[in-house]
Amino acid sequence: MTAPAIVPKSAPATAVVRSMTGFARVSGRISDVLGFTLSLKSVNHRFLDLHMRLPIGTDALEMQLRRLLKQQLVRGHIEVTLTLDRGQRSDAGYDAELVAQYITAFRKIAENYGLNCEPDLNAIFRLPGVFATDGRSAANGFERGSDEEMQAIEAAVLREIEPLVASLNAMRAQEGELLAKGLIAGLDRLRALVDEVAGLREDVQQAYFDRLSQRLTAMLEGSFDRDRVLQEAALIAERSDVDEEIERLRTHIDHFRAMLGSGGEIGKKLDFLMQEMNREANTLLSKTGGVAGNGPRITELGLSMKSEIEKLREQVQNLE
Repeated sequence: MTAPAIVPKSAPATAVVRSMTGFARVSGRISDVLGFTLSLKSVNHRFLDLHMRLPIGTDALEMQLRRLLKQQLVRGHIEVTLTLDRGQRSDAGYDAELVAQYITAFRKIAENYGLNCEPDLNAIFRLPGVFATDGRSAANGFERGSDEEMQAIEAAVLREIEPLVASLNAMRAQEGELLAKGLIAGLDRLRALVDEVAGLREDVQQAYFDRLSQRLTAMLEGSFDRDRVLQEAALIAERSDVDEEIERLRTHIDHFRAMLGSGGEIGKKLDFLMQEMNREANTLLSKTGGVAGNGPRITELGLSMKSEIEKLREQVQNLE
């Protein structure tokens, strides 16, 4: 039995964050005349989606593989491919009778249509059932053997599935570590944008208050309670303050970092957190739109926040 083709470096024992992208393969021999190759390929998916590409006649094996993979994997589109190799059988040959039938049929069709051509042997040898071993068809890359042989195939594959999944998860953990580093860098950029908005907040709030005061004064040139109007203007300006959005964004960023540090199956949770961050950025933009002073700069920063959040969410989509 050969070792798995891909054995990535082991991820840290704690705080493992896995990507849903990975590949692992193992090859082995069941007997002197029969070998196999089993591979797992994983890409991102909202749920666990198992896609089996197994030889004909291995239905029982497929059911067991599905059960084992559901126990060991959480999310991802997983392609399971099993191929069998009988290439070392010394008495391999071809089905002469079947070849003769193909050639006869070809010539009869050519004669019926008045065609002057001969069959291509290269094409014939690619037709199903032409190559055979001990009289068994090799169509679909697999010969249906005896019950004992099928049991041996099943046992050999099932012995390899657990270490193969471990190899796949090791590669996914390696990819997840790289993703986590990229996410942390994105969080740092996002936090810097939020902090800059926080520094401009008071100036924008005062500009909003002054603008409201001027407009109200112009509208109410006659007799009115100036203090009451200014009090109402201050209340409206207070409602336009983005302090709550800033604090929520900071809280979400801290929560994001904590979840990355804890590891595990965090992909869906982080995706939800990104939706909340995007909602806060939208609210911030709606409150500061059209405000004088540093308002345009806050709008620019808010748009940059949304861009960073979208980039982070794209990366989060690949986490288990």
